[in-house]
Amino acid sequence: MAGPAAVRRRGPGCGALLLLPALLVSWAACQAPPVPAAEPPWDGADVRLERRFVPQSCPRAVRPGDFVRYHYLGSFPDGTRFDSSYDRGSTFNVFVGKGQLIAGMDKALVGMCVNERRLVKIPPKLAYGSEGVPGVIPPNAVLHFDVLLIDLWNLEDEVQVQTYFKPEKCPRTVQVSDFVRYHYNGTFLDGTLFDSSHNRMRTYDTYVGIGWLIPGMDQGLLGMCVGEKRIITIPPFLAYGEEGDGKDIPGQASLVFDVVLLDLHNPKDGIAIENQHVPESCERRSQTGDFLRYHYNGTLLDGTLFDSSYSRNRTYDTYVGKGYVIAGMDEGLLGVCTGEKRRIIIPPHLGYGEEGRGKIPGSAVLVFDIHVVDFHNPSDSVGITVNYKPSNCTILSKKGDYLKYHYNASLQDGTLLDSTHSLGKTYNIVLGSGHVVVGMDMGLQDMCVGERRTVVIPPHLGYGEDGVEGEVPGSAVLVFDIELLELVSGLPEGYMFVWNGEVSPNLFEEIDQNHDGEVLLEEPSQCLLIRSLW
Repeated sequence: MAGPAAVRRRGPGCGALLLLPALLVSWAACQAPPVPAAEPPWDGADVRLERRFVPQSCPRAVRPGDFVRYHYLGSFPDGTRFDSSYDRGSTFNVFVGKGQLIAGMDKALVGMCVNERRLVKIPPKLAYGSEGVPGVIPPNAVLHFDVLLIDLWNLEDEVQVQTYFKPEKCPRTVQVSDFVRYHYNGTFLDGTLFDSSHNRMRTYDTYVGIGWLIPGMDQGLLGMCVGEKRIITIPPFLAYGEEGDGKDIPGQASLVFDVVLLDLHNPKDGIAIENQHVPESCERRSQTGDFLRYHYNGTLLDGTLFDSSYSRNRTYDTYVGKGYVIAGMDEGLLGVCTGEKRRIIIPPHLGYGEEGRGKIPGSAVLVFDIHVVDFHNPSDSVGITVNYKPSNCTILSKKGDYLKYHYNASLQDGTLLDSTHSLGKTYNIVLGSGHVVVGMDMGLQDMCVGERRTVVIPPHLGYGEDGVEGEVPGSAVLVFDIELLELVSGLPEGYMFVWNGEVSPNLFEEIDQNHDGEVLLEEPSQCLLIRSLW
């Protein structure tokens, strides 16, 4: 049979009708339930409708002037089949109420919902009358049609947007020329899936509003927030039109996209910085050439974590402004204070670009929540702040002096490393003899007894890039709060102590009166000076 003559009006003016690929509903899935036994007899005067399935949701029903796509099976009252859209593998596509169908079918389709199924009985006067269709429909034939409505739209339709989730915070929405990354499920109006980015496990990435998408999607994505979920319903003349896409989407098909927006930026974007915590005291801010140690959580714009220094229990250490990190981070780490927390939002052209890296997809906006632990410059020297100096301060420490002092040692972010107070004894050294790191030797110079000062030691004058395993991180700036308690000057260089008189063979035991294996100045001695072990 050349075409669906049983539902198309005969004569001039009916127009050519497209035959579309079968994509939607199998006949086996739509078998009709039994006809109720109590059905009243049909007088044959008008169309008779039996609604065999009505969907729970019916936002719209067929009206005259609408365009519909439907499947049907046509038979005579005795069950003999004369036509079927299923056999042709194509829906029947036509305007309703414009004389393109036999009168009975024009009437029977009005009020139908998408996915509704009706059994339609049409008398001859509303079908092919006394003439019939030679070789197909005999004269005065009653026709039965089992109809399933697949699609429905009108030439006056526009894109419909239904937002069913919107995040509380929406600092920015999609505008024309923005680049977006989103996931979607694409279905026909009857719910049949034709495509899904979720199945490919990859977002759809594109510019909006510049013709890279079908017009309806270009419109439907505008105004979305990252994290928003919406359903975008697009009539065919704003989608793939009469031809479809030649593969998965038939001609004249309405499309429904369930979309979640994951990412959004514009090629003109720079980095964005949100200050989350800035210390009250900020004596210095980072500059190009500084070396920073910081912790971070790295996420995508939708909150997906891709990396974290906290999970490695180690700071990220790098120079700033010298290309050691991505361009956006190089810029975002400038001007920070020690202890500062900030969020740095980096567009992909200042991050990992179209290719991405590892867990970072291509064209992804990156969000880094950073906490600056410390920073220094390789040209830095020891920083000394005098917190208290006695009024009588005439004798100052110098190389070769024996010093006893208390200290609290911490990192620049305040993390305590060590304290003589907790040990209950002072720290004792010979100044300038290499018993402490170079920065401490420098920081203890020119102190008087009773003086308190804060000494800040950059890593190249402290424990360097390696640090002390389990105690001091590599490249760490050290902060010592020091109080000098005792100063003994005049120790000859190279001597551990000076002894006057005969030396007893049990000298150490005699001096170590408390038998703790350590000799201190408090223990009886004659002209005894002790070398610190640190």
